[in-house]
Amino acid sequence: MMLGYLLASADCPVTVLESRQDFDRDFRGDSLHPYTLDLLGQLGLADRLLALPHHKARSFFLQTPSATITAADYGLLPEPFNYVALMPQARFLTFMAAEAAKLPAFEIRMGAKVTDLVNTGNRTTGVRYRDSDRRTHDLGAAIVVACDGRFSKVRHLAAMTPTSLGATTDLLWFKLPRYHLDPPDADAGVYFGADRYVALLGGDHDWQVGYTLPKGGYPAVRESGLEPIRRFVAERVPWLSDRLHLLADFADTTLLSIDISRLTLWHQPGLLLIGDAAHVISPVGGNGILMAIQDAVAAANHLAPALRTSQPINDEVLAAIQTEREPTIRAVQADQVRIEQQAAAARETGRAISPPTFLRYLSKIPAIRRRAARSNAYGPRPPRLQL
Repeated sequence: MMLGYLLASADCPVTVLESRQDFDRDFRGDSLHPYTLDLLGQLGLADRLLALPHHKARSFFLQTPSATITAADYGLLPEPFNYVALMPQARFLTFMAAEAAKLPAFEIRMGAKVTDLVNTGNRTTGVRYRDSDRRTHDLGAAIVVACDGRFSKVRHLAAMTPTSLGATTDLLWFKLPRYHLDPPDADAGVYFGADRYVALLGGDHDWQVGYTLPKGGYPAVRESGLEPIRRFVAERVPWLSDRLHLLADFADTTLLSIDISRLTLWHQPGLLLIGDAAHVISPVGGNGILMAIQDAVAAANHLAPALRTSQPINDEVLAAIQTEREPTIRAVQADQVRIEQQAAAARETGRAISPPTFLRYLSKIPAIRRRAARSNAYGPRPPRLQL
């Protein structure tokens, strides 16, 4: 959606295909980092977006059995966007679609499910899709960009296989109601316990709670029932105890199989993959949306000038996008792999998962906290919009 908006604002005709009739999904990333808010500010969209209901997470913290560590204190960043805006992704996408629809060069087709790639020789020249009435259409394109996520249909059609980097954890997500007297600073945090942890994200009327389990361990967890989950959450997040009885059935949960993987090559002639379609980012750190939007900015910077020439997009342009973005993705995924390895080691030994002791002391130094906040808020090597 962001790439479509950016290209259309640069007067490059673009069509976005969305397979469903709306954007409503459960348990997708809901965090808009300061980088994203800054970008929206440059586009003149931030004020209107932030007029919609959202929560401001002023910090990201890690709570261990012995200490609370502020991993990122966004309040130390320059205003106006010294926070992470927590907003349901469906609300954000609906807003972006409405704003993009005001641009003459933009079109979105809802209920359009891609079923095949259209190729001319060895080059992708469009897609075939089925509409909500099950009619088939071909849509030609100077460039096809796959933004269809970790289970990318387009990636499968192009016979491109990502390399797994070794995720060891799955997450069981569920929602609990948000009460008026809940801690106001708990909107983004991780609570570590013996051999597992709980992730918490705030919403308008509820909390998203992520309970970790070993990869492939869902059948054993289901056999043990919900009580061990309720007990662990109550131990680590006591102020949620008064509503844990509302988690009454596994039907109230959603299993998210964590993946960390990356394509060796993000493109083929006429085809580019970005976001989770090219590199799956784990939910750890909550920066999947940030990485995807930065991919969109980098792609727009390179694609818009090439599209204006009315010449075929050559492989050098697509390779330049990957060259720019891949070091950042490698760095982010390397951090996530280290966390996965620590979680696996903790499960094997039965000890509590805990960040290194020195981090507790470093996090008390304002300059370190400011640097950590900026790193989390913007990521390494954030691209600047150049359109």
